[in-house]
Amino acid sequence: MLAKRECFKDFRFWCLTLALVALVMLFLFPKVKQSGPVYQMTFIVDITRSMNTEDYRYNGEMISRLEYVKMTLRELLSSLPCQSKVGLGVFTERRSSLLFQPIEVCSGFNELDAAIAALDWQSAWAADSRIAHGLLNTLDMLKDDQETRLIFISDGHEAPPLNSRYGPDFSTVKDKIKGLIVGVGGLEPKPIPKFDQQGKRVGFYGADDVPHRSTFGESDLNPESIQGYDARNAPFGSEAAAGSEHLSRLYEPYLKQLAAETGLGYQRLTETAAFNQALQSEALALNKDIWIDRRWQFASMALLALLLVFI
Repeated sequence: MLAKRECFKDFRFWCLTLALVALVMLFLFPKVKQSGPVYQMTFIVDITRSMNTEDYRYNGEMISRLEYVKMTLRELLSSLPCQSKVGLGVFTERRSSLLFQPIEVCSGFNELDAAIAALDWQSAWAADSRIAHGLLNTLDMLKDDQETRLIFISDGHEAPPLNSRYGPDFSTVKDKIKGLIVGVGGLEPKPIPKFDQQGKRVGFYGADDVPHRSTFGESDLNPESIQGYDARNAPFGSEAAAGSEHLSRLYEPYLKQLAAETGLGYQRLTETAAFNQALQSEALALNKDIWIDRRWQFASMALLALLLVFI
């Protein structure tokens, strides 16, 4: 009888009991349901050639816009809560292509990470960059999915330059979907790297390599100001256009204009932490009942109780 009383007075007995209870709870109640924010995002990444422009610095070296976007998105994956979903697509020419529908970030982390890491400008199916038309195509493709948040990532560099007479009409898709246009790049013009057909870098694009004005449809200028103007044969005049389209920068006012016309928000990509915070804002979150894993709590309690036995 005395031995029993002494046993109950021994703190090690209670530590072992607590450890046993914690382990039982770990198996009986591994998860708990509670309301919390999750995210469902579809990233559409511009992979046109201007995205090869190197105006981001990382670890003391200049890296391309596309590489910085990939690095940022891969870091974002690990910060999103489980049961969030991420889809991925690419933009070039005048349309976007969805690589896959949103998949859960925890169970599909390795696949998502590998897909983002594999994004490459050589996947582009055309050299043109009609951003406004590509954005319209993307919104039309996703407008029926009320849970997906569109994250359209681009530097805003239209190539050839946009003729303002022929901009797309966003009235049918405005405010149909929530999301952000993310502006990428620096504000100072930088040269665009040039590659050969084998993907080997061979310098930079020069002024003679790219068109400096649109030659589609009618000119958006006053005919009287166009030298050599002929309505039928030379609506843009007879002189060769000169400009700086062989250099690239972030066309931020243009992207902000597109954001206003579509009902999307705008966020410039400057550094990873601020970008992740903007994407995990309340405006882009979905409040759902989610399962929270509690096993680590019970396991920690059991481990602590067992450690106290030996103190």
